[in-house]
Amino acid sequence: MLVEQIAVFLENKSGRLAEITAVLAENNINIRALSVADTADFGILRLIVDKVEEAKTVLKENGFTVGKTTVIAVEVADKTGGLANVLKCIHNANINVEYMYAFVNKTGENAVLIFRFEKMEEAITALKKDGFTILTREQICEL
Repeated sequence: MLVEQIAVFLENKSGRLAEITAVLAENNINIRALSVADTADFGILRLIVDKVEEAKTVLKENGFTVGKTTVIAVEVADKTGGLANVLKCIHNANINVEYMYAFVNKTGENAVLIFRFEKMEEAITALKKDGFTILTREQICEL
């Protein structure tokens, strides 16, 4: 149920994000979800892609510093309170959210929330117990 995510560290300067997306496009790697966090000096680009190992390899070959972590993808109805319900479940389980981002799938009926939790396995257990759907990377790539 854990989804592999790549994290790319980049200088906070014009064109770096374009370079990364060009490298992925040239290698026929599809980005399914992303998040960018930045400071004055650097940024972290978090990506869920259809070909994780290939993306990691081609980005490293092009001079980028790349890491890999796992996240949890939670599908919720794309309506008011969807995120609040997930966070209530996690709060009740006494689990800390390290970071999150979201995207809406093509049908527009559901949203997918991507989470990195302090206690990943406990989070999966709590979410499933409360009836939330946890997606695999393959399911995300099909959206």
